[in-house]
Amino acid sequence: MSTLMEKARRGEITPAMRIVAEKEGVTEEFIRNGIASGRIVMPCNPVHDPVPAAIGEGLNVKINVNLGTSRDIVDLDGELEKLRVSLKYGTDSVMDLSTGGDIDAIRSMLLKECPVMMGSVPIYQTGLTAARNNAVVDMSEDDIFNGIEKHARDGMDFMTVHCGITRETVQWLKKSDRIMDVVSRGGSFLTAWILHNGEENPLFKNYGYLLEMARKYEFALSLGDGFRPGCISDATDQAQISELMTLGHLVRRARDAGVQSMVEGPGHVPLDQIPMNIELEKKMCDGAPFYVLGPLVTDIAPGYDHIVGAIGGAVAAQAGADFLCYLTPAEHLSLPDVDDVREGVIASKIAAHAGDLARGRGFEMDDAMARARKKLDWPTMFEVCLDPEKARRYRDRGCTKLEDGCSMCGDVCAVKIVNKYLIKEGDISDRHEGC
Repeated sequence: MSTLMEKARRGEITPAMRIVAEKEGVTEEFIRNGIASGRIVMPCNPVHDPVPAAIGEGLNVKINVNLGTSRDIVDLDGELEKLRVSLKYGTDSVMDLSTGGDIDAIRSMLLKECPVMMGSVPIYQTGLTAARNNAVVDMSEDDIFNGIEKHARDGMDFMTVHCGITRETVQWLKKSDRIMDVVSRGGSFLTAWILHNGEENPLFKNYGYLLEMARKYEFALSLGDGFRPGCISDATDQAQISELMTLGHLVRRARDAGVQSMVEGPGHVPLDQIPMNIELEKKMCDGAPFYVLGPLVTDIAPGYDHIVGAIGGAVAAQAGADFLCYLTPAEHLSLPDVDDVREGVIASKIAAHAGDLARGRGFEMDDAMARARKKLDWPTMFEVCLDPEKARRYRDRGCTKLEDGCSMCGDVCAVKIVNKYLIKEGDISDRHEGC
């Protein structure tokens, strides 16, 4: 059976490609060419069959929301509410990173309720199962691949697989002056496994088998950044770049096999190094879609890491990143609650949209807001903005004393004053009175 990439290479334009082209405002041929080349991915496991969406070159920047339970908090209703909030505020995809409770049941529940692309990190569950019996390092190669196949059968559209960690790079890590060593959970599992067993990473050694599985179940590979920097001082070091070089080789092998792939990236990166990191990934990985966590541009803002990540995400998106993984205020501190998820989604949406504007996309939304503000058209302002409910709450402060302004400026509102005296040729007044 042909994969989506193979269909694209034959010149076939599927119904899903047509839907994506219309949403993105590009031609169907642009989408087909992008998928054929590997510069655009459209994760779409037929078992899940999500609403068609695509990530990559020439498209709007997408965002992802991480959900899932932990050992200490297993609240299925809470995770469903987080999913609903994420969808309400416009996430493009969701990942289930559950590590507590009945992980199979949680994954099944989220897949059933999630209409957008959904991903997972199968080695979390595999490692935790091994740890309950003895230790994470006792995972067998069969355990690792059986875990991936289980998630594929359930319908995961894409999966993070840490294939770029090797015996050689682990030895380099041992000799490095990194402060945080390994902060990726999946990366830590495999680093410990290699050190304990003295053998090659099964996902690297048996990458061909992984590609066969991806073909069979039609899921996209998200090539994980197991050695991503976990603090500013570790950014763009030998461990990170050596893994990226390996991932570039694996991207080419995936394309040769007709398998869609994207590359995950840092992590904690100072602001001035972000464009260079994007350029390195695009160069080393032949333009593969780049999926970044944040990036976080400082280490000293616990409780505000959604803002830290949005700053880095906007710069990354401007520089060419295609997919932003959100951060919440709870990052580094706790499992996020519903309010944390809402704040994280909005912050990431702002970053993605700022990146789109810098790349010449999405101006119609800002123009609509500007025109509404010019007219003091509050209903339209609320309709256009990312979080109408919060905007209305702020607007309502002192609203009973106002006609068409707000409680910041009142009667000395610059827009009201100029609207009263400046009449442009062809200008039509359409002011909205009241709150």
